[in-house]
Amino acid sequence: MTPPDAPSSKSPAAPVPLPASSAPATPVQTAPVPAAPVPGAPILTAGEQGLMQGFPPPPDKIPGPSNWDMPPFNRWSFLNMRSLFPTADVERGTMPVRALPLALRDVNPITFTALSGQQQSVKDWLDTSYTDGFLVMSRGRVVHESYHNDMEPRTPHLSQSVAKSVVGTLAGVLHGEGILDLDTPLTVLIPELEKSGYAGATVRHVLDMTSGARFTEDYGTPGSDMTRIDVASGWRPPEPGEPVPTIRDVIVTLPQERPHGESFKYRSIETDVTAWALERAANQSLSSLLSDRIWSRIGAERDGYFTVDRAGTALADGGFNATMRDYARFGLMMLEGGAYNGTQIVPEEWVRASATGDHAAYGDPYTLTSPNGAYSRQWWIHDVARGDFMARGVFGQLIYLDPKTEFMAVKMSTWPDFLIHSYTVDMLSAVTAIRDAMSPA
Repeated sequence: MTPPDAPSSKSPAAPVPLPASSAPATPVQTAPVPAAPVPGAPILTAGEQGLMQGFPPPPDKIPGPSNWDMPPFNRWSFLNMRSLFPTADVERGTMPVRALPLALRDVNPITFTALSGQQQSVKDWLDTSYTDGFLVMSRGRVVHESYHNDMEPRTPHLSQSVAKSVVGTLAGVLHGEGILDLDTPLTVLIPELEKSGYAGATVRHVLDMTSGARFTEDYGTPGSDMTRIDVASGWRPPEPGEPVPTIRDVIVTLPQERPHGESFKYRSIETDVTAWALERAANQSLSSLLSDRIWSRIGAERDGYFTVDRAGTALADGGFNATMRDYARFGLMMLEGGAYNGTQIVPEEWVRASATGDHAAYGDPYTLTSPNGAYSRQWWIHDVARGDFMARGVFGQLIYLDPKTEFMAVKMSTWPDFLIHSYTVDMLSAVTAIRDAMSPA
């Protein structure tokens, strides 16, 4: 999941509270305080920290329900989500694996100006930004591929809000098939929303995150809507004695706080509402839809998977997992206009629309990261004039696409906090520096 592009209000060393139920006033316990990274200290892998090592591992080296996504445990958890949560497969099908041709170049010496004002090399950035994997492609060929923190080419990695862009792309496929009309009121597909804040909103509103529904995107805050979804999805434990809702139980309780279509406001729940609409429109689960319409058609090497709640509902806004190479294959399909192997998988018009947005609806705090940015159909647009766009997730997940230079960068990370503003800015500065070095003006 990706929060707004503002500097994080949480310090990496802040206590991580256990989530509350929907009643904000309920007292909560707090998890152990994660250790803040020491500037200049070596960044250790999960194995070097002894996480999940031994038979059995020591109790203090096992991630728990309230700390699995915080340091140091996320260095292991994001690469092993299936060991922690129930999941639903997104099958790769029987298509031959898409080859990723090599044209290796040394990107390590390339430099960029970090947010601090200092010059930094790509190598130093990779070494200090909690990298799990990094892959760069230029004009259809891999120029760099490296793995860190015990990750391997066959390791699925949690995508966080990269999943949103995957779900938004799936909506484009159903739209192209005539199954999904963007101007359909959500309540036509989902009558359960009639008394919620989504009454009067359309599919287009949730795709572009311009509905007027309230959703507090506050991570780790007791009683916030985000925490309620974490509890519902199984990503956080409930308060003792409190009932556990499903993801959709939470959705129907959200009120309206502003007019629909007014402006962009990032809210993870919009993707979950989108996914609900897709399932109703196609009468098929999100995981099987994604398999049938996209994952089985792009030459993926391995099955992907979603984490699911107790009702089997996929966490559409951040629960998708896949290998880095398969994220690259998905990105390549988008970079190539939605087509692969002679088949148009996603309508080309939808791909163009995902890279074209209304900058006027895109204000503070999002402009802190992308001053000329926008948001469209579950994709972030970095610069509306250039048309480069990206899928991004908290803790440092990225698929960056630049059609102008046929360039793509994929990064999997385990940052020590949900959002670290300088890390986000430096990540985009690094990949655009590599892009420019691959295709000098």
